[in-house]
Amino acid sequence: MVAPRKIGDFVWELPVGLVPGMRVPGRVFASDALMQKAIEDKAVQQVANVATLPGIVTASLAMPDIHWGYGFPIGGVAATDVDRGGVISPGGVGFDIGCGVRLLRSDLVYDTEVKPRLRELVDTLGERVPRGVGGRGRMPLRASSLDQVLREGARFAVARGAGWEEDLESCESRGTLPGAEPDFISPRAKERGAPQLGSLGAGNHFLEVQVVDAIRDSDAAAAMELFQGQVCVMIHSGSRGIGHQTCTDHLRVIDRLQAKLGYALPDRQLACVPFEHAVARSYVGAMSAAGNFALANRQVLADAVRESCASLFGRSSQALGLRLVYDVAHNLAKIEEYVVDGRPRRLCVHRKGATRAFGPGHAELPPRYAPIGQPVIIPGSMGTASFVLAGTAQARDLSFSSTCHGAGRAMSRTKAKQVMSGQALRQKLEEEGILLARSHWALLSEEAPYAYKSAADVVETCEGVGLSRVVARLRPVAVVKG
Repeated sequence: MVAPRKIGDFVWELPVGLVPGMRVPGRVFASDALMQKAIEDKAVQQVANVATLPGIVTASLAMPDIHWGYGFPIGGVAATDVDRGGVISPGGVGFDIGCGVRLLRSDLVYDTEVKPRLRELVDTLGERVPRGVGGRGRMPLRASSLDQVLREGARFAVARGAGWEEDLESCESRGTLPGAEPDFISPRAKERGAPQLGSLGAGNHFLEVQVVDAIRDSDAAAAMELFQGQVCVMIHSGSRGIGHQTCTDHLRVIDRLQAKLGYALPDRQLACVPFEHAVARSYVGAMSAAGNFALANRQVLADAVRESCASLFGRSSQALGLRLVYDVAHNLAKIEEYVVDGRPRRLCVHRKGATRAFGPGHAELPPRYAPIGQPVIIPGSMGTASFVLAGTAQARDLSFSSTCHGAGRAMSRTKAKQVMSGQALRQKLEEEGILLARSHWALLSEEAPYAYKSAADVVETCEGVGLSRVVARLRPVAVVKG
């Protein structure tokens, strides 16, 4: 493969022609070091492959946390013109549909109020937050209720007492993705998902107690009600079994259509269908429904956090100031309008391991965030800092209002387990002052900090490009994992 050409401080281009059938160039936002890792991982090849999608506009994009994924790289962004033959590709969303991150802030000061009771807090959270492969959530559903969750998202959970009405304003799409069609979710997917509402899952999903240890943008931090020394809780989870099965089901149908549609893509995993095709409409309806399950799932998990803190500290969650900063997905495709070649276009923006990052003044932002831009919640790897960012106006033109989603994996799970045992990693983290809830220790090292890139390098690169700006840094003090 021809080496990417550096065209800016943090911008690399893959020319048209690098892969047969490329319709637009590839563009990777990365530092020199991060770009080298992307090349070694072969994820850059996937950026070029994505550029062959029918209807793709401007460029096939990749964020600094790019790594190898299913068809699309994780960290990939692609926009297709839905009115001019543009397609939707399930590989551009991924199997964990609607996976994302939610941040709760509090009025609690770590050193004086939480540190002395940290072990109690992490144990309480560990007891009240269901996690692990499969398993039963805090709000298991009957079949009659599941379709309502799939239509209403977080609003369903709030209506049943799991949260506050004000939470919805601080969720992407006000907590409910439009266009959800539960009828396009298979019985098998519903069977898998119904028991799991309000569960964390496994793998890289987590709940962390964190402390704000640096503020870079004081105005944005004030709007988000963040302050130095404050305790926050970050939740990273998705649509559980319902999302995975939904992707599997629809991929099977779309894959069978490729020859009939006349597509000759360089990777079968890029299987796609024109947005106006009936099969595309069924996938979009199912994807939005699974995304609503993910929103509801994080809402119920946040209720577990509030309940745990209220129980431990003897004050209501309102009195503790456990308000939602923001909830945003990083595995979705959405219809958004952008100017392309001087004309407004309706685009299907695929974000897979990439986060929406609207700039100041965007119509979808809550009033309190209109002056500063959309909050973007970026988890680090277990044991390393996470970040709160804000979207920029520049991102609209650079990346279809997208930025990174996390640290980005740098080592396979198998290799990570060979470096250190789960028990040894647990001991190391606790020696560093990071407590862990009881877990399946044998699997812990799959998600070790050394298995990931530096989230700090990733967010600094995004800021250098102009995709987002850093508002605050949060260091972990307690971790709950599956």
